[in-house]
Amino acid sequence: MSVRIQLRQGEPIQVAVRRFKKAIERSGILREARRKEHFQKPSLLRRLAKARKRKAAQHPKEGKDGV
Repeated sequence: MSVRIQLRQGEPIQVAVRRFKKAIERSGILREARRKEHFQKPSLLRRLAKARKRKAAQHPKEGKDGV
């Protein structure tokens, strides 16, 4: 899973770096690396997922008709 960008002719390095950062962000590499930075026990992951579901249930998203 590598991200590559082609340096365009006459393109400043700063612009190429910005494009590279956006490509990394879109690919999810950084998010995955941060998630794997420290080991988390499976029980902790289940507990966090359960808490996220509980929080989402308390704050339901509004539908098209505003309900």
